[in-house]
Formats: sequence, C-alpha cells, structure tokens
Amino acid sequence: MKKIVQIIALSLFLGLFLSACGNKNKIKQVTIVGSTALQPMVEVAAEEYQTHNEGISITVQGGGSGTGLSQVQAGAVTIGNSDIYAAEQPGIKAAKLVDHKVAVVGIGPIVHKGVGVKNVSMDQLAGIFTGKYTNWKQLGGKDQEIIVINRAQGSGTRAAFEGKVLPKQKALNAQEQESSGTVAKMVAATPGAISYVAFSYFKDNVTALAVNGVKPTDQNVMTDTWKIWAYEHMYTKGKPDLETKKFLDYMRSEEIQTKVVKKLGYISINEMKVKVD
Repeated sequence: MKKIVQIIALSLFLGLFLSACGNKNKIKQVTIVGSTALQPMVEVAAEEYQTHNEGISITVQGGGSGTGLSQVQAGAVTIGNSDIYAAEQPGIKAAKLVDHKVAVVGIGPIVHKGVGVKNVSMDQLAGIFTGKYTNWKQLGGKDQEIIVINRAQGSGTRAAFEGKVLPKQKALNAQEQESSGTVAKMVAATPGAISYVAFSYFKDNVTALAVNGVKPTDQNVMTDTWKIWAYEHMYTKGKPDLETKKFLDYMRSEEIQTKVVKKLGYISINEMKVKVD
C-alpha cells in the first residue's frame, strides 16, 4: 500500500512539473526593434505591462527606424518602431504592415552650451546642416568651428528632421551616430557641436535652440507652431495576434498616454490640435 501511495505521489509530482514546463513554453515572446527616439517610452511601458500580465515576455531594442521597419517586414521581430511612415522608407512594402500610432515626438536642434547661440532662423539651421555656415561667429556666437553630428542613415529622427529642415537640400557629410543617446552625450562633450534629438533627450548639459523665435516645447508641437515633429509608429506585419494587440492597446491606454508619455518627454496623440497624414 505504501508503495502505491509513493507511485501516486510521484505521478502527481511529475504531472505538476510537466505542467509547469508546459506553461513556461506558452509564454508569449514579443520582440520590438527600431526607433531610439521611441525606445525609452516602450521600455517603460513594457516593464510595467509585464509586471501586471503573466505569460508574456517583451524585449525592446533600438537600431533605428529603418532597422525596425525592415525587421518587422521580414518577420524577424513582432513590432517595428519608427519615427516615419513605412511608405517613406525605401524597400518597405507599406501595404503589408499595419500602423499603430502611439505618441508624437518633438525633434529639435541641440548645441554645446558654449557656442553662444540660442536662436536661429530655419534658413540658418538648414545652412548649418548643408555646410553654408562653418563658424558660430557667422550666427552671432563665438568664434568657434561648427561641428555637425548626424544620426546614421536609416534613422527616423534624421529623416523627420531633414524632411522639415532640408526638404530639397542635401545634408553635408558629417560624422554619424547610431543612437539619440549617443548623439546627446557627444554634443554635450564636444565644443562647437550641433545635432538634433527628440525632446525626450533634452538635458541640462546642452542648449536646445529656438527656431524663428519659437521654442521647442510640447505646447508648440501640439499646435504645429513648432514644425519639427513626428508621429511615433509601432508597426506589425499584418494584424497583430491577440497578446500583441493587448500590449499595443495598452500603449494607447489612458494610463500610458496621461502618465508615462508626458513624464518621458513625449506628447500624447490625444493632445494634438492638428493632424498630419
């Protein structure tokens, strides 16, 4: 009798063990790659979502909008984050992707604090990035060489910035960096430097330039008074599955839009006073 009880107990233990293993195998893996401008917001939301939802594992990485779009199109990731519309990226078949807008991001030029310039016209800003202006003295600042730092090709932040500032002009060849975070650090550490980042990367150790006397603020983006901004997109290849859709719905939920979005320097899609296709 004792042996039978032991066998039953062992059977129950094995059943529970195999069940637990089975549940682990059922964990939904969601991989998200792309825009470094959107990355901080998605990372915070993903961490919060996983805290309250078992059975899902969300991995968030950067790489730039071009990478996000190409990876989701290839089926290599669940979601591709982008600062630009899929149709604007060469080689992307936008009709096969589904767009989920989750926020708006303001983008602005930042300079090293020592350049002595706080405002430029849009023409002057374009002139800096085409090489027309090479010294801050030409713009009323210090007698110091202008050091341009660009985002890499394939960056949605770069595409959005150049689309508004250099719509029909070619940017000069300059050093390139893969992420917004690296750009912000380099501008702060490099005398004479200028680049552009999402508002969420504005720090006290750099100066965010006004353009045409307009300051780069959320309120000015909402009314389109500040012209350099973009929607933040999360693309899926076709319609998302149920678990992925739940997370995307969470990204657009009141909890995220009213708390996380503003706290991290983004703008809620619900607060925009204008709409641009």
